[in-house]
Order: sequence, then structure tokens, then C-alpha cells
Amino acid sequence: MANLKIWTIVGILYLTGISVAQYEPTWESLDSRPLPAWYDEAKIGIFIHWGLFSVPSFGSEWFWAYWRGHSASYVDYMKKNYPPNFTYQDFGREFTAEFYKPEDWAELFKASGARYVVLTSKHHEGYTLWPSKFSFGWNSKDLGPNRDLLGDLAAAVRNKTDLKFGLYHSLYEWYHPLYKLDKQNKFETQYFVNQKTIPELHELVNNYLPEVIWSDGDWEGSDTYWASKEFLAWLYNQSPVKDTVVVNDRWGPGIPCKHGDFYTCKDRFNPGVLQPHKWESCMTIDKLSWGYRRNAKLSDYLTTDELVEKLAMTISCGGNFLMNIGPTKDGMIPIIFEERLRDIGKWLEVNGEAIYQTKPWAAQNDTMTKGVWYTMKGNYSSDSFVYAIVLDWPSSGVLSLEVPVLSEKSKITMLGVTGPLTWTQEESQLNVEFPNKATVATDWAWTLKMTHVTGIRNTSLVNLVNYKNEVISLDGSP
Repeated sequence: MANLKIWTIVGILYLTGISVAQYEPTWESLDSRPLPAWYDEAKIGIFIHWGLFSVPSFGSEWFWAYWRGHSASYVDYMKKNYPPNFTYQDFGREFTAEFYKPEDWAELFKASGARYVVLTSKHHEGYTLWPSKFSFGWNSKDLGPNRDLLGDLAAAVRNKTDLKFGLYHSLYEWYHPLYKLDKQNKFETQYFVNQKTIPELHELVNNYLPEVIWSDGDWEGSDTYWASKEFLAWLYNQSPVKDTVVVNDRWGPGIPCKHGDFYTCKDRFNPGVLQPHKWESCMTIDKLSWGYRRNAKLSDYLTTDELVEKLAMTISCGGNFLMNIGPTKDGMIPIIFEERLRDIGKWLEVNGEAIYQTKPWAAQNDTMTKGVWYTMKGNYSSDSFVYAIVLDWPSSGVLSLEVPVLSEKSKITMLGVTGPLTWTQEESQLNVEFPNKATVATDWAWTLKMTHVTGIRNTSLVNLVNYKNEVISLDGSP
């Protein structure tokens, strides 16, 4: 009878629209939530760092903190270029965004082959790119462009593309009075969290429906101070994006690489080996900064070759690849960023089959030939497709691989090239004859597609990580 009463109550709550909490505000409960499938399948995203730091566009997006912290190069820059009484807030008048065309941005992101976009809604400076009622006078509607920069991009991405739209959000703000007060009180008070951080996050979720919440700025106060678990329980149970949203792991000291839908661990994290939990490599095309720098040199930017290499390594090891760009104060995406994104898009037009909706194979890379990374589709059996992404064209015209073992039924093709390739198999290696290079469709890396791969030669190469509850055995089969 007691059980009947319980289920009757649950049924009444369901019929009346009252939510029954599925996830409790504990990491154990929150971590039990399955990762929404779209995120693992998407593989590639675009990160956008844009804010008042884009006005000086010098050094990095931490301009205000370094200037106020008396870093010599920043202090010298301001002395040479601005009057003595100039404040960081004065940059707001110069953040004009007059050339900002979110539809053009959306077209570029689509052309890049990305499947999701993450925009900085607010960096550590506290300036919001939307008209937040919790950031009066310090947002893009009240100061600067006089428009909802975030909302305009969200609309363009959703109306013009099929990309998912997400948001970066800094939990803390360097110089907000309430945060400074909480810090002075050794975070035993939560004035800033209760009046700023949590209301702001609710406002973002309810008004803009982000599919990604990329949290940051968590390292000073604990996850208890930030009310991280309580917010995530609301997000997963009651929010309008509860079934599709994904979050990262930056919710307090000790949380990165331990809790969250996907792990980022640290900036530019790329371990080079398969990880036991879904992860993301957030990395910058400008090697030295997330925000746009006018003083950057050509050598400061990753080449397309380097980006493809990092992409292949990331996907092979089970990660997602989040490439960062920094727009200018007037709303333009610098040409070098555009070129890199369009190059990646061209490569993916040919090789995307080896990237999207794939998963790690039993081995991630080859040892006989460096610069070969493996992915796969299907189950861990000989009926699957195994892809070898080859970063360097073999000088002899023949590629030798130690890892894959083929059968008589096997066929090897190169994505973008018509017809099968010739191959031979020895006890110690597989030899694949490459086609005439003039017939291939891309310049940066080439993908072999192999069928009926029956196993691997060197079982010490197998990574025994259980990926998405599918056990990989020593021979690469279930």
C-alpha cells in the first residue's frame, strides 16, 4: 500500500506539471546523468573570445588584470597611448561593433565544419554581451554597441545553420565589490553568488537556451561557495534545456577533470592518449592569447597543418576539438582566423567521415609510422570501418602500418579518391600504395578507410579504456 501511495503521488505531480527531481545536488548524482548524444557526435566547435579586452587588443584578454597589477608592458602601453586618467571602463565607448554581422559569422562557422559555437557571454572583466539586468551599465546594451550581441548571434546561428549554440560564462569578476567582499570574508558569505552569479546564469539559460554552458573563473571559491551543484541540479531537472545541455568541469577548485559532462582539465588540454571520460581540447589558433591581439605576429598563429594534426589527435583519443578565435572591437573576424576556419572546413568536406560520429579504435596511433591517428565507426568488430588519418604523405608512395590486421575481405580506399587502393600484408606490417598525389582532394592530411579489420598486431598498443560502456578487448573486438 505504501508503494502504491508513492507512485500515486508521483503520477499526480507529473499530471499537474510539477517537476520531480531526477538529479540531486551532489556530484555523485549529477555525474550519473548520461551525456547527450549530440555532443559526442559533433566533435568540433568554435570558441569566441570577445569583450572590452578586444578594444586595447594588446597582450591578452586579461588586459585589465595585468594593467591593474602593474605588469610593465601593459603599463607602458597605456602610458604611450592613452591619457593619464583613462580607466578600463572608458574602453566601453570604443567597443563599437559597427561591422558586426552575426549572419556572416554564422556562415563562416558553418563553412568551418564546426557543429557547435561557444561565445563568451561574460569574461572575468564582468562586462556582459547581453543586456543583463544584473549588470546595469556594464553590458553591451548600456555601454558600447547598444545592442544584444549575444542574442543577435544566437538568432543568426539558429536561423542560418544547424549548429548548436552555447555560452562561456565566468563565475567570478575580478573587481566586482560584492565578490571582493566575499573574498575578504574568506568566502563564508555569498553576496556575489546570490545577487550576481546564479541570477545571471538563470537569466542566460531562460532567455537564450544555450546547449553548452562553458564555465570558468572558478578557482578561488569552492563549488559550495559557487552553489555549483544546486545550479546544475536545476539545469538538469527543470531548465528549458535540461535534456540537451552539456556543461564542462570548471565549477570550483578540485572539480576540473573530475566532474562535469565533459572535462577540459586545463587550457589547451590534449593528452594524446584515450581518456576514460568525455573531454574537450579548448585551444587557441593564436598560440599566446584567447582574445584578439593587434601585436600578434604570423608565427604566433597555428598553421592549418598544425590544426589538422591537433584535430586528428583529439578525435582519435575521444575528445572534442574547440578552436578559439578573437574578433576585433568593431565586430570583424580577422582574416587569418577566417582562412584557418575555412581551410578546416575544406578538409572536413573530404575527411569528415573519419571525424563526425566516430569513436576511438582499439589503438589510437601507429608506432611504425608516426603521424597516423585512428578512428572508427560501428561496433568493436570486424564489421566496423577503421580510419587512418595520415598527416605526412609517404615519400616512397607506400605507407607501412604496424597496427591493423586485415582479412581477405578487406578493402582500403582513400577518402576523396575514386576506387580502392592496392595493399599487401606481411607478418609485421601492412603496406598501402598511395595514389598519384595530383589526384587527391586535400593538402593537409589524408584518410584511409579500411573494412574488415580483424585485429591489431601489437596488443601492447591497445588502450583498455572502457569507452561509452563498450569494452575493447586485446584483439580489438568485443
